Amino acid sequence: MAFLCATGLTFFLTYSIFSAVLGMLQFGYNTGVINAPEKNIENFMKDVYKDRYGEDISEEFIQQLYSVAVSIFAIGGMLGGFSGGWMANRFGRKGGLLLNNVLGISGACLMGFTKVSHSYEMLFLGRFIIGVNCGLNTSLVPMYISEIAPLNLRGGLGTVNQLAVTVGLLLSQVLGIEQILGTNEGWPILLGLAICPAILQLILLPVCPESPRYLLITKQWEEEARKALRRLRASGSVDEDIEEMRAEERAQQSESHISTMELICSPTLRPPLIIGIVMQLSQQFSGINAVFYYSTSLFMSSGLTEESAKFATIGIGAIMVVMSLVSIPLMDRTGRRTLHLYGLGGMFIFSIFITISFLIKEMIDWMSYLSVVATLGFVVFFAVGPGSIPWMITAELFSQGPRPSAMAIAVLVNWMANFVVGIGFPSMKTALENYTFLPFSVFLAIFWIFTYKKVPETKNKTFEEILALFRHNNGSGDSVNDNGNSSSTADIEISQRDSNATRTKVQ
Repeated sequence: MAFLCATGLTFFLTYSIFSAVLGMLQFGYNTGVINAPEKNIENFMKDVYKDRYGEDISEEFIQQLYSVAVSIFAIGGMLGGFSGGWMANRFGRKGGLLLNNVLGISGACLMGFTKVSHSYEMLFLGRFIIGVNCGLNTSLVPMYISEIAPLNLRGGLGTVNQLAVTVGLLLSQVLGIEQILGTNEGWPILLGLAICPAILQLILLPVCPESPRYLLITKQWEEEARKALRRLRASGSVDEDIEEMRAEERAQQSESHISTMELICSPTLRPPLIIGIVMQLSQQFSGINAVFYYSTSLFMSSGLTEESAKFATIGIGAIMVVMSLVSIPLMDRTGRRTLHLYGLGGMFIFSIFITISFLIKEMIDWMSYLSVVATLGFVVFFAVGPGSIPWMITAELFSQGPRPSAMAIAVLVNWMANFVVGIGFPSMKTALENYTFLPFSVFLAIFWIFTYKKVPETKNKTFEEILALFRHNNGSGDSVNDNGNSSSTADIEISQRDSNATRTKVQ
């Protein structure tokens, strides 16, 4: 990939990025790993319940137990994601990642020994702890990578996070087939393999430097920051990098940190916050996690055999990897807003096709294959837009002062929505049967209209220009701010801070 061969991608920088991005691979692996062995895990829960209480468990209750195992991961993620900023400042980016692996190893061990201990509560606890680990990773890894990457590579290397997630997903799906670990004996090993990225990161990461930005701006250790930069850039002249960080530090000082309450109460910052939140909801309520968590059982209910369903699920993982690579150049050529609209629109059309294929599968034999093709199309359009744009656009809507609070709210909303889909989808599937995907179609239509009406294009705009869109009711961000002319004291203060901010272009 030509853009990665540009000046600045040294061997040591590549090594550091690879070591850090194992955290995102861990996140992808644990999102997808619970999908394929659904029947095996349910059988295990039935056996444990019967041994304990001497009676058979109802089909409804077993589904509820399984959906707890799926969605408790998101509760852990919520907690981890929300604590990421604190951990990054308290222990450093690298220090936080290293400490986080203790959780990764603990969670993987608990899941791996679930069957031996004959306790499904142990599975729940393991999924919760690995969820906290993955939540912290979603916060710490992108932060570390963006802070060690040179400016000209920051945009491209940012997409490496999404690529690692999709590789982790694919890996979990391949290992979950019956011929490998998708068996009654193999599933605890499949879940326990989450220990591998954690151990590998513990071996590789200590050699990497701490984030130079953290060393210089947070710790004020200039010599340490210079040392780290010399290693990462493989060059003695790092004055330009140091000067860029100093400029960022000055901008930070002129624009003091804005608390979560200040952010929510500011009339100027509320519209971009609402957009950030709705963008996160558009990612989760699009139905994509229903596909990631439950695609095997979805394909089986559309008429495929269990084995074919697992192979179709692997197809989803493979398409996600390919599309993550394809969307890297698209991100720079097409605007964020345009891509998001294409993504949501495509997902809406294919969600309708999924519903049609469910409805007429009894009449036409080959309809089960239409549901596979429609699901794969659904995933392709997810990767084009809603896969990575909500995270990118939330960061771009805010300048340095309010950004940490805005990102913390975004992470919390994203994981909460993830939990709602994880816990609610099986019941929804039972209640709606062939119409399972209709609510997602409705959500996708609503999110498309919202994006079209309210979301501004952030590509190549400074933070000040983006804020001005909301302040003066211009362009696409026109109608979100009802308080166009009435500014509170806090609002004026925040606006002044934004005016002082560096006019750094959003790449």
